[in-house]
Amino acid sequence: MPATAGPPATGAVTGHVTFLGAGPGDPGLLTLRAVEALARADVLIGEPLVLDVVRTHCRADVGTMQPAQSNAHGEALNSAADLSAAAAQLVMASARTGKRVVRAVAGDPGFDSGAAAEMLACAHAGIPFEVVPGVAAAFGVPAYAGVPLSGNVRFVDAATAAARDCWSEVGASDATLVVATTLQTAAAVAGELVAAGRKPDTQLTVTVAGTTTRQRTWTATLGTIAAELKATKALPTPEGPIAAIAVVGEPTSHRQHLSWFETKPLFGWRVLVPRTKEQAASLSDQLRSYGAVPHEVPTIAVEPPRTPQQMERAVKGLVTGRYEWIAFTSVNAVKAVREKFEEYGLDARAFAGIKVASVGEQTARALIEFGVKPDLVPSGEQSAAGLLEDWPPYDPVFDPIDRVFLPRADIATETLVAGLVELGWEVDDVTAYRTVRASPPPADTREAIKGGGFDAVLFTSSSTVRNLVGIAGKPHNVTIIACIGPATAKTAEEHGLRVDVMAPEPSALALAQALADFGTARREAAEEAGDPVIRPSERRPGARRRTRV
Repeated sequence: MPATAGPPATGAVTGHVTFLGAGPGDPGLLTLRAVEALARADVLIGEPLVLDVVRTHCRADVGTMQPAQSNAHGEALNSAADLSAAAAQLVMASARTGKRVVRAVAGDPGFDSGAAAEMLACAHAGIPFEVVPGVAAAFGVPAYAGVPLSGNVRFVDAATAAARDCWSEVGASDATLVVATTLQTAAAVAGELVAAGRKPDTQLTVTVAGTTTRQRTWTATLGTIAAELKATKALPTPEGPIAAIAVVGEPTSHRQHLSWFETKPLFGWRVLVPRTKEQAASLSDQLRSYGAVPHEVPTIAVEPPRTPQQMERAVKGLVTGRYEWIAFTSVNAVKAVREKFEEYGLDARAFAGIKVASVGEQTARALIEFGVKPDLVPSGEQSAAGLLEDWPPYDPVFDPIDRVFLPRADIATETLVAGLVELGWEVDDVTAYRTVRASPPPADTREAIKGGGFDAVLFTSSSTVRNLVGIAGKPHNVTIIACIGPATAKTAEEHGLRVDVMAPEPSALALAQALADFGTARREAAEEAGDPVIRPSERRPGARRRTRV
């Protein structure tokens, strides 16, 4: 038996290692236990793609490292044993400094022979460790491809089967096979199985980039998969071996009914979200739920007013009872008042006795997070006009004070002010923040905007149209243009853009839903016509027609 190192010497500094499964690619598949471990990590070790999945759950000051791919002499480490040994040394060296180390691996650590070797090394060195399981690719990818795994299932690593020359044994089995392979060798694996006795008409699926919005699945038979891959020009690829999961057997026949992921309305669409960073988060989350890949480009930067005295007087007046109402027309207005409150040591209790109005649900959520439940939210259109529809006229009998505090942007329209005055109210229209044009996005983003690299762009205000065109240029004519309302659509058209989608109500979430409905209708029309379902960006001149994985 190999010697096992005893516990560290008394007084030695020893940290702790968590071997963590990052799943097959979808960050949403991380377990709650994994998120907890990542939040406590001092050092995060993993390959680049794995780090992209888990990094957002770590502290800002976490140290990140990648396992070495070469030795001290600069020579590439080619064998799995050498790579595992190098990774183990990095993990143990970090732990010996007394830090909490998270070693993140793709899939599940229990399915990773390299992770197992690293665990053994820690055990022999007396370094405490734990294992946080993750979703293994062999289970997660078929589920996302719409292929249920039930009954007699066998898991096979193609490289191991080839090395041990055991294809005859695998092929003789009548089990459903889940094969870890690569896109480049999938056809060869099919050939080996046919040679070993499997019928050429046995169905299979081959999935790459599983559980991510780059996922692509081919459905064929063992005898036709080579021609299928060649016909779709998936090969050759200059990027090197591309990991794939192949499922061989009867369960693949259910895919046409169970393919829930790749048939999402905006699956794989690159959608430009030109908003402020704070406003983009919830919209991007909704787009991801439709299968899209949101790309946030701030077009508006929010800055304090040039002269803060007006805002300071209004806030003091709010505390001293000057106002009957305060009306919030944006999340940024809530943020500006909240920051001013914090500056004065105030909190939501300062709103006691004052009626609070919100222009819509998103602004209302920001108020609730602040600890304030709005008294008035439009029952119809979520806009200044909708707010005025429900706003009560001033009544000197029931309203002891006739004044409204309206904190808003420097470029806000006069619709709400004019309407309130018409209803008999006095309005303190206060500049709470300024909106200025943001800096231009990176060159590759600008090129994608002008060259048709985005499938859609969502415009949530006239200013986002003007600012995006100003800092990055006009979107290509293949890009689907979606606007939040008539005024925004008019501005888009004035800039030479064709408006394809209009939100049924002036809400960012309604706009995202409208785009998803557009994507669904587009997919259904293509399927009914027997045409391939392709993204808008794939229609532009010079767009790559072969599969991008």
